[in-house]
Amino acid sequence: MTIGVLRMTNNCPDIRLSSQIGEGKGGLARQMRCLILLFVMTLAAPSWATPDRLHEISRAPSPDRIEQDIRTLVGFGTRHTLSDTESETRGIGAARRWIKAEFECISADCGGCLEVYFQREIVEAATRIPEPTEIVNVIAILRGQREPNRYVVMSGDIDSRVSDPLDSTTDSPGANDNASGMAGTIEAARVLTQYRFPASIVFVGLSGEEQGLFGGQIMAARAKADGWQIEAVLNNDMIGNVTGIDGVTDNTSARIFSEATRSDETPKEAINRRFRGGEVDSPSRNLARYIDRIADDYIANLDTMMIYRLDRFRRGGHHRPFNEMRFPGVRIMETHEHYDRQHQDLRSEAGRVYGDVIEFVDFDYAAKLTALNAVSLASMAWAPAPPEGVTIEGAVSPDTTLHWQKSMGAVGYRVYWRLTTDSQWRWYRDAGDVDHYTLQNIVIDNYFFGIASVGRDGLESPVVFPGPLGAF
Repeated sequence: MTIGVLRMTNNCPDIRLSSQIGEGKGGLARQMRCLILLFVMTLAAPSWATPDRLHEISRAPSPDRIEQDIRTLVGFGTRHTLSDTESETRGIGAARRWIKAEFECISADCGGCLEVYFQREIVEAATRIPEPTEIVNVIAILRGQREPNRYVVMSGDIDSRVSDPLDSTTDSPGANDNASGMAGTIEAARVLTQYRFPASIVFVGLSGEEQGLFGGQIMAARAKADGWQIEAVLNNDMIGNVTGIDGVTDNTSARIFSEATRSDETPKEAINRRFRGGEVDSPSRNLARYIDRIADDYIANLDTMMIYRLDRFRRGGHHRPFNEMRFPGVRIMETHEHYDRQHQDLRSEAGRVYGDVIEFVDFDYAAKLTALNAVSLASMAWAPAPPEGVTIEGAVSPDTTLHWQKSMGAVGYRVYWRLTTDSQWRWYRDAGDVDHYTLQNIVIDNYFFGIASVGRDGLESPVVFPGPLGAF
């Protein structure tokens, strides 16, 4: 049994009592230092395994390739959902055909490893769609080799807009919003198609975001109807701006937005939450914690802020339709937005420049957030699925016991707990290859608990909070 995480330092290459005792006073003293170190580490927060391949992935995204892709997308003039679909050089039709061709080129380079297709649906008239309009997503699937129906998803938005949401003809470069997220998704596909995974990874360009999140609604509904087991949706919407309207320039932080409780929470679930907790432990929230740990362990010079909100204040993004279908999803984006560079006609007024042009995009920063996505996707796709059927018991008892169903490919499980006011999981114990575990003398009333699956290489699933509130 292990408590906490062991990182061998201070001349402690390993903890093996039998190999140290009997080596004389020096060996025994060194062994005692190691045991003291182990005791101290029981109080420390966990740190995940760091396989070379994840570090390799973290270094792979290219700012130059991302810049080239953003310039190509900007070059279509406007990518408004209602813009030209026939031209080969202008409008959303040309943009989505280029994205599909780029995915197909990536697939050719990896021996046809991607399944690339358009996903189409007619949306009838809505507030920002004056007449029936075809919404087209571009999807590329790197099919899993062992669990092909388990999916992790990275998305960017194809469309752009200016001040008038119905203006489909004026130039709308959308360099940061959201050519940056789309370029990051394409670049992540280039990187991750060099590897193979047990689970499937999906790279998608979603349309109709500015008109009402229609592309996400279409994909989420299709995924649910087709029985996709979506473990995570990483929505990238604006990952290239480092200077905000607040005057701060910062290329070392990013935000992760996640919903608290599900929008369709049932009365029974609400009662359960009231008496057991779980307001800050939805699967989306624990997905955000997972990505936050990835940033700490793999992405140099990047600190992520977990924002306990579905999205920015009274605003929305393309992860929301997936949340509404009960799929875990988060929004990853820059920390400091500049509102003069979003949804604006290109113009200058009193020396103030408006418009989402490429000159304001930081390609190195976009590559950094692309790396965060790529490592997160790879880690989840290589790790076993999160445990299902997680339950907890321990009322009026000194001990807390968790039960769960075993996950395919897991060789062990890790029981986590934290103070109820902590933002991140603080402690864990390795439970081994079992389906239940008791934390002795750890009172259920004082902490929040969760369980993660662990694979043979040490990679973990996101943590699952017990009960239906936390189920992935």
